[in-house]
Amino acid sequence: MPNIQRQGMPHVVTSACVDHKYQDCVAVCPVDAFRESENYLVIDPDECIDCAACVSECPVDAIYADADIPDEEEGWIDRNEEESPELDVATGESPVLADN
Repeated sequence: MPNIQRQGMPHVVTSACVDHKYQDCVAVCPVDAFRESENYLVIDPDECIDCAACVSECPVDAIYADADIPDEEEGWIDRNEEESPELDVATGESPVLADN
């Protein structure tokens, strides 16, 4: 039987971050909780201290407390948890992206 001892995902980055990757959230994070993939950010649940400073800083409303995540975004809870150990810590610099 697998050992499922999720400590919880205090905050989760969702699909709204894909292809945006703004890092205003990274700039206010008091710990190194954000990890950076090629197209989006995720939050490392082992680093997040549940301060919620990032939530209001996200210009695309991509960050939720795990208890408040919309049903259609629940898959991002696992995605943040599973991908964060493999990714580098986000630097805090938003990439230059083409305006759509």
